[in-house]
Amino acid sequence: MEYLYIDTQKALDECCQQALTCEYVALDTEFVRTRSYYPKLGLIQLFDGKQLSLIDALAISNWDSFVALLTAENVVKVLHSCSEDLEVFWHHMRAMPAPLFDSQFAAGLSGEGASLGYAKLVSDMLNVELDKGESRTDWLQRPLSPKQLDYAANDVTYLYQLYPMLREKLQAQDYTQELGQDRASWVFAEMAQLANKKSHPLPAEYQYLNIKNNWQLQGKTLAALKALAAWRVEMARSKDLALNFVVREHELLEVARHLPTDKKALSALHCLGGKETRLYGDQIIQIIQDTLNSSPESYPPPVERLSERANYKKALHAVRHVCIEVAEENGIKAEVFASKNQVNQLLKWRWFSINEFTASGIVPDLALGWRKELVYDQVLKVLAEIPPK
Repeated sequence: MEYLYIDTQKALDECCQQALTCEYVALDTEFVRTRSYYPKLGLIQLFDGKQLSLIDALAISNWDSFVALLTAENVVKVLHSCSEDLEVFWHHMRAMPAPLFDSQFAAGLSGEGASLGYAKLVSDMLNVELDKGESRTDWLQRPLSPKQLDYAANDVTYLYQLYPMLREKLQAQDYTQELGQDRASWVFAEMAQLANKKSHPLPAEYQYLNIKNNWQLQGKTLAALKALAAWRVEMARSKDLALNFVVREHELLEVARHLPTDKKALSALHCLGGKETRLYGDQIIQIIQDTLNSSPESYPPPVERLSERANYKKALHAVRHVCIEVAEENGIKAEVFASKNQVNQLLKWRWFSINEFTASGIVPDLALGWRKELVYDQVLKVLAEIPPK
């Protein structure tokens, strides 16, 4: 496996300058995220068709030339199952790759199969079997072994080959005449939407919406959970700790449910460990006291659940039926076009005054882009006949 190991600024700048002249490049990242809130970047793989580069992220401090490549409109960036890679780029560089082509989503859209792993896709389309033995490597260790570097290089070697094959498959399919777009453009649009979501995380004040069983609380206990969830995510970000390494989710719920106002009452709950009580007990007690001293008018409204709406199942079935029909008409697998989760997101966005999408300032998939053009008007007609009661 021939590759260039890049661990100097000069080599990175030269690599990116060359890649800027290419039509497309294959990209991948290797990172570690075991106890940390943010991903810790170890390696970036870049293949431009001529030079395969393994960029040592621990040796680079200035990413300007790489960001210029990442955002260059004339160079397509090809990744596979890129959701976590986008988080890496956003955290470390405050930049997103664009235009972005995701081979996993493209494979699903072209009929190869939904949510295929990279090794499976390479096997199916290129008849190459990849060794995944180094998938659990600690990418922050140095030096990396030749076997580890070969493994990393493989992730872009074949990805580069997949792009023209997938693009050709998409362009060969019938495209939607009224839109005047081929399906490759849908991949780019889908990834632009995903990048927008990743750059607009749920604000701290709405983190309680993601707490399991939050609907069990209301009034002052829900207000306490809201304040505790906001505190936890801010603490996790400031200490770069995974959320559950600050306080576990179920522990937050129990504290909010019982509203302890001193250390003795907090310890009596037996939900927090001694370490959490020692480190954060005073802050947690202060949050509870502040909540109890606040006006009831400031309490958040009860958390709504789709399952409690009498017409939820009827609406879910009706919207999914429309989506399946449209998917079949356009030769798209139903699970790629609109999953149950995507339908639920749309219903929450339309029916609930407080929801994760509105709080983050983004729009659900079915009300945006190519899906909106294909199905949204029909969905609205269906929902107009089903009151959200």
